[in-house]
Parts: sequence; structure tokens; C-alpha cells
Amino acid sequence: MSGKIDAHLKQIGIEIPAAGPAAGNYVNFVISGNLAYIAGSVPIENGERKFIGKVGREFSIEQGQQAAELAALNMLARLKQACGGDLDRVVRCVRLTGYVNAPDDFTEQPKVINGASDLMVKVFGDAGIHARTAVGVASLPFGVAAEVEGIFEIR
Repeated sequence: MSGKIDAHLKQIGIEIPAAGPAAGNYVNFVISGNLAYIAGSVPIENGERKFIGKVGREFSIEQGQQAAELAALNMLARLKQACGGDLDRVVRCVRLTGYVNAPDDFTEQPKVINGASDLMVKVFGDAGIHARTAVGVASLPFGVAAEVEGIFEIR
């Protein structure tokens, strides 16, 4: 299916990958009423996990932002799956939660998760502006630097 959002993505050079399978005993998304709850997504590109390590140690803040953006791109793949392939069904991004794999003394989680937040605004414009939490954690699945989950209002 191709709509306004797909045309916009093509125009700005963003390609949403196919949604990968869940990595455990859960599903990629749950729809309840008009909300799509998208499971945590990690930075994967062409089936390969990227950004393995900690932000503030192996990766700079800027590289952490790239990891968060890539994780968010994979979250959008799951959102597209939830919307039956039609991102025009998205009314708005309601909330993101971002997790940053970082050393104990790292305090720049909000800057890192801006990589995901900025992508939502690039893709959805004003409808991409959202509430958010950014937290630091001791580790993430597969050792990745960032993970992002989201809640979206859909029609």
C-alpha cells in the first residue's frame, strides 16, 4: 500500500525495513481501541544487529543517536505491520520510551533518544511530536546501545 506517508518517506530518502520477528514470547504489536502499542525495537540493519556496546564508552552521544534512530526505524516497521501496511492510518505518535545501554555515570540519555524522537517528527511532522521517557540501563538485549518502544494513535 502506498499513501502520503510512503511518498513523503521516499522524498526524504527513508526506507522502512520489513518487520522482523519478535525475539521472545511476545508479539510485535498490540492494538487496543485506537492505540497501537509497539514492542521494543533495537538497531537492526539488513538482519544484522548494530551498535553493540555502551553509549559513553564504545559509542559517542552522536553514535547513540544513530542507534536510537535505527531502533526507531525498526519500530516504524512494526507500526506499519500493525497498520496493515498503511502508515496513513497513524493519527499521532503519543509516547516513546527509550532505553540507553550506558555506564553508571552517563547522564545524557535524553540527547541519545532524540535520535528516535527526531525521526518521528521527520516522518509524521507535527503528529510525530510526543511525550517521552529516556532512561539509562545496565544492559539491553543482545548488548545493543539503544532500544525504543512506542504508543501510537491510529484510525
